[in-house]
Amino acid sequence: MNIHPLIVEITQIAVLLVAAPLFTGWVKMVKCWFQGRTSPSLFQPYRDIRKLLAKDVTLAENASWIFRFTPYLVFGVSIMAGGIIPILSMDLPLSATADVIALVALFAIARFFTALAGMDIGTAFGGMGSSREMTIASLAEPAMLMAVFAVSLVSRSTSLSQMALVVSQGHAMLRPSLVFALLAFILIALAETGRVPVDNPATHLELTMIHEAMILEYSGRHLALIEWASMMKLFLFTTLGIASFFPWGIARNDDLVAVLAAIPVLLFKLGIVGVGLVLIETGLAKMRIFRITEFLGSAFLFATLGMLSFFMLE
Repeated sequence: MNIHPLIVEITQIAVLLVAAPLFTGWVKMVKCWFQGRTSPSLFQPYRDIRKLLAKDVTLAENASWIFRFTPYLVFGVSIMAGGIIPILSMDLPLSATADVIALVALFAIARFFTALAGMDIGTAFGGMGSSREMTIASLAEPAMLMAVFAVSLVSRSTSLSQMALVVSQGHAMLRPSLVFALLAFILIALAETGRVPVDNPATHLELTMIHEAMILEYSGRHLALIEWASMMKLFLFTTLGIASFFPWGIARNDDLVAVLAAIPVLLFKLGIVGVGLVLIETGLAKMRIFRITEFLGSAFLFATLGMLSFFMLE
């Protein structure tokens, strides 16, 4: 039985809102297991969000509308991105009007306003974090576009749904271009989501902070929205990688049974990705800020090799 595409879209957004904190809790739990520490509850991120939503907002006297508006914009952009990426179904209403270029633009808008909000108060930490964030963005965004373009060459389309459909049909199996693009995407995702070795979301050391430095002045519901959006960004990059390289299990149409069957498959893939992310973070140390350019340069090189290998071998 086919269901209305709008219902599928709403279901995807609901899964994004609910599963993003759950995925973050899973990563923290597995990381504690690997480090031999007592792990928090799987639902601890929900408790943190609820606690922050219940607190009052404290604003600096010189906070402008940018500082107040940014949490809502970042949260809304994350929800919009969840409507573009084929998480449960490839037949989405927004897939015809928004592609991977629009997705990168949405992430760029959120980053731009977050950097502005970090500088808006005028603190040293905010300006430092914003400058570091824009440095990373200038290297990560071109590399991400190159990596996804390597996949789009195979599908002959920049539509995420079309890319997932072509790869799921098995016509793009074992292509060197996709292997290089996958390696580049993993490096980019670590940088974009602020994970080790690029950044450490659990630290507040002034010499290593990047994302945390920009949001130090936020509190209450503003901080809750930003933290929730950060969890959704990690979830979105994970599902984007799944849709681009491992789309098997995602429903190809609006069939109710296929969409419902895609949920447990998605949870299984998220569990595997969470373990892989923990292995990377526990096996690598936080690199110096000046080494990040080499790290993202390697990602751009892999993405470029993916595109060149397509033209040379296909």
